[in-house]
Amino acid sequence: QVQLVESGGGLVQAGGSLRLSCAASGRTSSLYFVGWFRRAPGKEREFVAAVGWNSGNSDYADSVKGRFTISRDNAKNTVFLQMNSLKPEDTAVYTCAARNAVIWNYWGQGTQVTVSS
Repeated sequence: QVQLVESGGGLVQAGGSLRLSCAASGRTSSLYFVGWFRRAPGKEREFVAAVGWNSGNSDYADSVKGRFTISRDNAKNTVFLQMNSLKPEDTAVYTCAARNAVIWNYWGQGTQVTVSS
């Protein structure tokens, strides 16, 4: 089992920045990827970004490329999502997730990000 705890959400004005953290514990050696998803009010959950737990390779949704950066600190079992140039449409609950080779099978509880115009 893997446990994920997010932190760092909040309220920010458009154009501002926030950094989210996701602390992983438990059987982290079993992980292939750790990433972030978000769900805006009235919308489906969508993929935001992911990083290879061992490789460090990253992937982003087109909507955040060039503005968000995902990174990890394996020594601290923590993944970060640096969000710059935030837009009101980035407002959502951001949830950290982790996966093995097949599926996203571990999820955090989520943290609210609100971007005011």
